[in-house]
Amino acid sequence: MTGSAVVAGCEWLEYDYGPALVPQDRPASFTMWRYRDLLPVPDGPVRYPLPIGGTPLLPAPALRQETGTPRLWIKDETRNPTTSNKDRATALVIEDGLRRGIDTITTASTGNAAVSTAFGAAAAGLRAVIFVSLGCRPEKIAMMTQAGAWVFQVPAGYAAATDLSRDAAQAFGWLDRNTGANPVTLEAKKTVAFEVWEQLGRVIPDVVVAPVGDGPTLVALDKGFDELVRCGLAPRRPRLVGVQAEHCQPLVRAWLGTPAGPAELDPAATAADGIAVLRPAIGDAVLDAVRRDDGAMVAVSEDSLAAAVGTLARRAGVGAEPAGAAALAGLEIAVAQGMVDRSETVVLLVTGRGKAAAGPADPHRVAVVESLDEVERVLAGGMDR
Repeated sequence: MTGSAVVAGCEWLEYDYGPALVPQDRPASFTMWRYRDLLPVPDGPVRYPLPIGGTPLLPAPALRQETGTPRLWIKDETRNPTTSNKDRATALVIEDGLRRGIDTITTASTGNAAVSTAFGAAAAGLRAVIFVSLGCRPEKIAMMTQAGAWVFQVPAGYAAATDLSRDAAQAFGWLDRNTGANPVTLEAKKTVAFEVWEQLGRVIPDVVVAPVGDGPTLVALDKGFDELVRCGLAPRRPRLVGVQAEHCQPLVRAWLGTPAGPAELDPAATAADGIAVLRPAIGDAVLDAVRRDDGAMVAVSEDSLAAAVGTLARRAGVGAEPAGAAALAGLEIAVAQGMVDRSETVVLLVTGRGKAAAGPADPHRVAVVESLDEVERVLAGGMDR
């Protein structure tokens, strides 16, 4: 790493770019750490214990036939340890923390990033302190506590949970895994772009379609493809199509030039809780990435999300939660509106699969809080490592 730059208000770490930073061999299997020369990872063995990345790029012939898109591919991120792409960011943040001797990690989440953080911390021997809204799905809270995490529910919602988590990280010296706030999270997620490029035979696809909540997944794709260009390994970046749920589409509305008021956005009204974010952490960077390469933003209905979940299972053998299936729902709209041609090489990013807990949450590991003082009192009252 040689420094950093600010792109659309978002910090991008930079490197001394060149083709030698990407390995030349083509292994049958690999992990995210294959790209460590383009990650902020100093020399020495990787200490994070779970295998991350190297997820398959699936041709899904039956889905190609049903959708009439013969060059369609599915990047199946559900193959990560906690069945979501969030594991990439968790792994790199914890790897950084292990090297610096930090013993606690925190994040705010609508669910998947929190589950990933809880399990990643458990594997690495760290304490996880998670902040969620009161509306976070009970099965996800149960999984967090079963992995040993401490969970704080924040009545004012996800944005307030994010603020409280970030304040706690600063006040107590914890690792801050909050998406979009820690630039390391982008660095990890950009490896999806490197993998897609390699898995397509070192060829850039025409279009990548991805769900968008806070925004780092799409922005990281943009950064990854941009770094391949800067390394002299690719001639261009693909067009990016971001997908949001109709009930919570702040970035689609901004892209269309008709910003939505708070009363028009209802995160609780969509089944796609993983992308139901009222205040996207790096929304400006998302819009910049989409505009730079003639991409698009689209909103999808609840019916189309449900249909996409079923189609992925039935025609591709891929299990996905509604947020994870949003890319397929978005592709249908993008094709119908002329944003994507059916003959193009298109990659759908399936970001996560539904989760089932083995039982209820541990009530001793869950508390409702509204301030840092309350967090500190609960911690002092019995939260151990």
